[in-house]
Amino acid sequence: MVQVWYMDSDDSDQRLEHKREPVTYVDLETLYKKTGVEYFKINADDYENDEVLKELRRKRGYTYEDQITCSEQCLPDYLNKLKAFYTEHLHTDEEIRLVIDGSGYFDVRDGEDNWLRIEVIKGDLIIIPAGIYHRFTLDSKNYIKAQRYFVGEPVWAPHNRPADNMDCRKAYLEHLAKLSKA
Repeated sequence: MVQVWYMDSDDSDQRLEHKREPVTYVDLETLYKKTGVEYFKINADDYENDEVLKELRRKRGYTYEDQITCSEQCLPDYLNKLKAFYTEHLHTDEEIRLVIDGSGYFDVRDGEDNWLRIEVIKGDLIIIPAGIYHRFTLDSKNYIKAQRYFVGEPVWAPHNRPADNMDCRKAYLEHLAKLSKA
């Protein structure tokens, strides 16, 4: 089961859990209301035939997919890529990741600008909304293999913070305000 918690402000090794007592865990419904991040459990061993994933792809119009393996052995320019992934940014499209193997952390900002850490493991699929500030890092195992989904051709451009004047950011904040009232 995916775990989500509020992070402390520790600036030490990004790959560590950054849990300090007391830890404030967040359930998936609260994660959604505070960030718009959606979570689904998928059969990672047979994801091509998983009915939940098939329905998501149909309903949301995912037409392109690829796979990325993040490890020192598989990712060219590994250290610089990890640094770029961990730099706070947003995208103009939603970010969809299905963990096929391994594990890592997605950190997302809530509506009050606090960091929530989402631990993802094999079978976890998360959808990070367009316009949300976020970042990614590996955990101490230093390995993740993820399936990525896109509507149309992928847009790879991260927009580092601050990017508050972008239309996708404004739309995200409007959506978040509606979620928090629901």
